[in-house]
Amino acid sequence: MAASIEHYQLPLPAFRDAVRLLIVVSPYYRQIADGMIEGARAVAAAAGATVDLVEVPGALEIPTAIGLAASRNLYDGYVALGCVIRGETTHYDTVCNDSSRGITLLGLQGHCIGNGILTVENTDQAVVRADPKGQNKGGGAAAAALHLIALKRGWAGQGVAAAAVPRDVTRLAGEIDGPRGA
Repeated sequence: MAASIEHYQLPLPAFRDAVRLLIVVSPYYRQIADGMIEGARAVAAAAGATVDLVEVPGALEIPTAIGLAASRNLYDGYVALGCVIRGETTHYDTVCNDSSRGITLLGLQGHCIGNGILTVENTDQAVVRADPKGQNKGGGAAAAALHLIALKRGWAGQGVAAAAVPRDVTRLAGEIDGPRGA
């Protein structure tokens, strides 16, 4: 039943100033990684962003690489791409949880990151999600980073009082004033 629910995608933001993205990818599953990179690059190009790419050995190294790059202030945002496929041990849970936690912590520090690390049960699920002409999760991660960059730039220079009453509303998801009713 849930498969019949239509997904809404926000239109890509428009930027006055140049946007630089860094894609950090673990090519452990090369075919999956290549599809996600293709999707991320296409979305970045559609928004006029320039892209650099670095590869790391595995999903656990992605947050560290983003943190190192963020400390240099060379990029406006980051796209984390990789794939973790469930195996026979609990290593899957460790890699999924710790890579996600690392990316979340970096995001909470103000870094604009789109998380495109797939966590799947099998290769077939990964192929569908990585396909740039299918679910395009790489493109979705790039779009998420771009939306966060637009939000951050929109709030730049505003004090606490100004941020409380936005001049222009930037709607990323959900209702602007919160849910209506209980």
